[in-house]
Amino acid sequence: MTISVIDKNGYFSGSYLTAVTTQKKVEIKKSPISGVMVPSSQPIFAFHVNWTFSDSITAFTGQCFVDSSGERLETMWLLKAIAGSSDDNWASTRVGSNVFRRLI
Repeated sequence: MTISVIDKNGYFSGSYLTAVTTQKKVEIKKSPISGVMVPSSQPIFAFHVNWTFSDSITAFTGQCFVDSSGERLETMWLLKAIAGSSDDNWASTRVGSNVFRRLI
């Protein structure tokens, strides 16, 4: 994930490149992200990724922690894919977590 400069109101954009997909033989491309940060010594974030290689979107929310192990963003996420019908709606939602570390 690459985040652009965070503006004075905490808003940012960027791109996300993942190696994870449930689709077979799909070309994975960078996907746009946008979000907001609430500043503090250990800020909280919310952002979403509009996947360019699938019909889905993921919303992330989390907090950045800095301690003796370094800087990391711990998140929970909710992925919503397009369902074919309301009967299939339950199967098109996934929940998970990710930990991001800054690469310099």
